Amino acid sequence: MTMTRRETLFVGLGAMAAVALPMPAVASGVDDAIAAFTGGADLGDAGIILTTPEIAENGNTVPIEVSAPGAVSIMLLAAGNPNPDVGTFHFGPLAASQSASTRIRLAGTQDVVAIAKMADGSFVRASNEVKVTIGGCGG
Repeated sequence: MTMTRRETLFVGLGAMAAVALPMPAVASGVDDAIAAFTGGADLGDAGIILTTPEIAENGNTVPIEVSAPGAVSIMLLAAGNPNPDVGTFHFGPLAASQSASTRIRLAGTQDVVAIAKMADGSFVRASNEVKVTIGGCGG
C-alpha cells in the first residue's frame, strides 16, 4: 500500500491530535478535584512539604512523603494518571503529627500535587515533578 504525501500528512495530524486532546481532560480532572476539596478557596504555598524522588526508575512504586504541621487533612493527586486522585489523609486533634508517607503508581513523567487544609480553614499547595523512566499504569 502506498500513501500519497497528503494522506501521510492527514494521518500524522490525526495522530498528533489524538495525543494532544486527552491531556486537557486530565488537567481538568485535577482542577475539579482541587476545587471540590478547597471549595474554590485561594491556595497558599507555605506550610506544606512534599518529598518525592526527582527520577523514579519504576513508576509502579514511587515513594511519596507529605507533611503539613497544623493540617486537618491532606489530599494527594497525580496529575498525569488516568484517575488523578491518590488519596486523602485526615488528622484528628490527637494526631501526633500531620504527615503521611506512601508509595504510588505513576503512569509516566508528571506532577504530584499535595493540597493541605489547615486548622484555620486556609489551604496550601505543593507540587513536584517526578520523571518516570518505566511507566507504572500499563505503560
